[in-house]
Amino acid sequence: MMRAETASRRRAGPLPRACGPLMAFVQALRANAFTVAPEQATSFLAAVALVGPRSMEHIRQAAIATLAPPPERRGAFDALFRAVFFADAPLAAVGDDEDEETRIRDAGGRDERREIPLKREKGGAISSTTEQLSVRSFATGEDAALSAFRRSLARALPVRRTFRQLKALSGGSIDLRRSMREIVRGDGDVPSPDYRRRQPVPRRLVLLIDVSGSMREHTEAHLRLAHAAVQATATAEVFTIGTRLTRITRALRIRDRERALALAADTVADWDGGTRIGPALLAFLSVPRFAALSRGASVVILSDGLERGDHTALETAMRRLSARAFRLSLASPLAGDPRFRPETAALAAILPFLDDLVDGASVSALTDFLLSLGRPAPRAEAIWGRRKHERHR
Repeated sequence: MMRAETASRRRAGPLPRACGPLMAFVQALRANAFTVAPEQATSFLAAVALVGPRSMEHIRQAAIATLAPPPERRGAFDALFRAVFFADAPLAAVGDDEDEETRIRDAGGRDERREIPLKREKGGAISSTTEQLSVRSFATGEDAALSAFRRSLARALPVRRTFRQLKALSGGSIDLRRSMREIVRGDGDVPSPDYRRRQPVPRRLVLLIDVSGSMREHTEAHLRLAHAAVQATATAEVFTIGTRLTRITRALRIRDRERALALAADTVADWDGGTRIGPALLAFLSVPRFAALSRGASVVILSDGLERGDHTALETAMRRLSARAFRLSLASPLAGDPRFRPETAALAAILPFLDDLVDGASVSALTDFLLSLGRPAPRAEAIWGRRKHERHR
């Protein structure tokens, strides 16, 4: 976000000196776990200019209208406003509920939230909502299955038709313009008509990888799979979710897998920590440039789905993702057990929004599933509802 705003300011020239405190307030919001898109910051400056403020209350009202703080954090928002414009309190002391917010980070830029010193820990064994920051290192080695997957993925992804027209030897629609040109060139002779068709392109693949403590034993395999996917197609995007949301696509574009995974390990701060799947997915949808990636895409969430506490945020996020995505899938390691049934409150709530609920316990199962995304399949609710019926029969 910061780089987008900097580029925009560079094109438009330097900001007036009076905008300095206003932009400082925007930066303070981001540093204290508020999501502020570049468009919102621009609207804030425009609103202040339009209002022609005669008091600080006018600026505060313009900030509330354009920066849209969530109602439950209005107190922290007002405290930050006073800290920036009235110096009532140090910024570091504002935002006591920061731990309950999901931080967002793009591997290609600066952390959009305040950095917290990292500590090396072995990771948790169960799902929790407590944030625990740690770093990871990955073992070396090559996997022949992933090499075959990388060669096949681009051809296996579902496609969409663009509005760009290509010449076709047969089929499609008649290209009237080219056909008329040939008739004129042939002095009225009527040749065989020319055809055209809309160019097909592969749909985007978005992988959201759960890196919480309950997924610790699967994290490395999922990251290796994600690296193979990014190397196979330019349309792949990869995020990690836990207590934070981190985009690691740029790190995984490095061809050497070990270097790519090492950079990803340094980028992600919440390895083996708590589980906030719902808030992390809502954070993904709250950033316009991230949410746009899911439109018409195949979105695959690699997670056990063990959301702690209230699952309302998870249900809301899944509903919104389902409306945007071409295909929404959950690959859970738990689904590999024949005894597994999606009967927890969270899984039962999101099942109607899922196109697929598949086994995510092994690389071979995941590669087989990703290579089948281009083929139609029954919805998850139909499959798992039938299994439940068979069990009770």
